Amino acid sequence: MLIVKKFGGSSVADKERIFNVAKRCAEDYKKGDDVVVVLSAMGKTTDGLIAQAHDINPNPPKREMDMLLATGEQMSVAYMAMALSSMDIPAVSLNAFQVAMHTSSAYMNARLKRIDTERIRNELDARKIVIVTGFQGVNRHDDFTTLGRGGSDTTAVALAAALHADACEIYTDVEGVYTADPRIVPNARKMSEVTYDEMLEFASLGAKVLHNRSVEMAKRYGVQLVVRSSLSYAEGTVVKEETKMEKMIVSGVASDLNTARISVIGVNDEPGIAFKLFNYLAAKNINIDIILQSVARDGRRDIAFTVPKTELHEALAIIDEHKDTFTARSFQYDENVAKVSIIGAGMTSNPGVAAKMFEALYNADINIQMISTSEIRITVLIDENDVARAMRAIHDKFDLGDD
Repeated sequence: MLIVKKFGGSSVADKERIFNVAKRCAEDYKKGDDVVVVLSAMGKTTDGLIAQAHDINPNPPKREMDMLLATGEQMSVAYMAMALSSMDIPAVSLNAFQVAMHTSSAYMNARLKRIDTERIRNELDARKIVIVTGFQGVNRHDDFTTLGRGGSDTTAVALAAALHADACEIYTDVEGVYTADPRIVPNARKMSEVTYDEMLEFASLGAKVLHNRSVEMAKRYGVQLVVRSSLSYAEGTVVKEETKMEKMIVSGVASDLNTARISVIGVNDEPGIAFKLFNYLAAKNINIDIILQSVARDGRRDIAFTVPKTELHEALAIIDEHKDTFTARSFQYDENVAKVSIIGAGMTSNPGVAAKMFEALYNADINIQMISTSEIRITVLIDENDVARAMRAIHDKFDLGDD
């Protein structure tokens, strides 16, 4: 049996946790399984590297950031191989060059293209545990690239797909996927299983359990995932195409504080204005989510939309540069907002779900600024100070918690 195991930064944050992970990997190895381990950087290593970089250069080149950030995972995999060796378990650490993991050339947000598996298979045939750096790849210029925050999940799923692994296990500091963040909603319930589509919405809407691109890849290649805790042996949550359980109308509630609203005021009410606006933003890979266009008055209308807070200032600079092209009189922004969403495959066949969500927010005296819907989710934009109350109110309204 071939198992791919991914461990996040909190799971390898110090010596004790490194040896805890090494012990868990050794258990499967001693059963006769082939084991490939994907690791993130230790604890807050990546945050520390980013802070140091910005202390030296407030606007560091993205290529050099990737060169720097790739060192974090290389430390983790080397330490893990040393820990396993001290336990008399043969192991080898490999970085993105040694595998090799080919990506696009978009520094700090690269996409995996293909993985050469020969080196990994040779090491597995030699009965070694193979420990691979997550989060990083190599582009056609032979430069290091990184896959974006959370990218180690994507590395693990890609390896599981390329190696035709029998299992792909994602270990974190929680015991699975919950109906809401248990730190915000104390009675949140762990789900035994969830569909790819639901998990993709959870990941895209602020739940930090899995990287959204890893879920997309798992769905595309049919890689069944298990999310579980590295600190306990509790059963985790299975992420797969279809679930056996009778679906609840709403599976869970998610929030995203990395959100800002931009309002472009007084654009001409004529064809092509929205295209020009969003085309400029798309050209710079600015991710747009909720969009609201007002009714035209006196030949003009307003367009409001949300962007990740981390991309706000770049988006504002683009709008300011091109505002005359799409005839904007002015533009405004608000960073003190957040998205709260309900997710559930059962919503498509149950009318009245939105009304029930809005009732919960009304009863909690929470104002809705914008609304976006899809077949399996409803998202509202609210004041960021109301997020915890909103999540608890909605969670209780749909009776999602533990009995």
